[in-house]
Amino acid sequence: MTLWPWILLAYAAAFAIKLAGYLVPAAWLARPRMLRAAAAMTVGLLAALTTLNTVSGGQALVADARIGALLAAALALALRVPFLGVVVIGAAAAALLRLAGLP
Repeated sequence: MTLWPWILLAYAAAFAIKLAGYLVPAAWLARPRMLRAAAAMTVGLLAALTTLNTVSGGQALVADARIGALLAAALALALRVPFLGVVVIGAAAAALLRLAGLP
């Protein structure tokens, strides 16, 4: 069996989910509970994507300078540093860890 049937199935599922979203009444989407759920899902998905890109390398888990950079950026966020500062702190932490010998 080739990969194409799975690709077409994923396409059909994504299209059906998108279409189902248009069928939800607007009054349901305006409820405060729904807005909180949507905001929480966005943050959760972004955190999962960031973590996955930090600790994965191909097909394996990798412990390298990216983990230290993520921890430094998380600490900067906890200290309410502006976003540009968070990026600079994360990049500087990665550079210093790589300079120290981490891959």
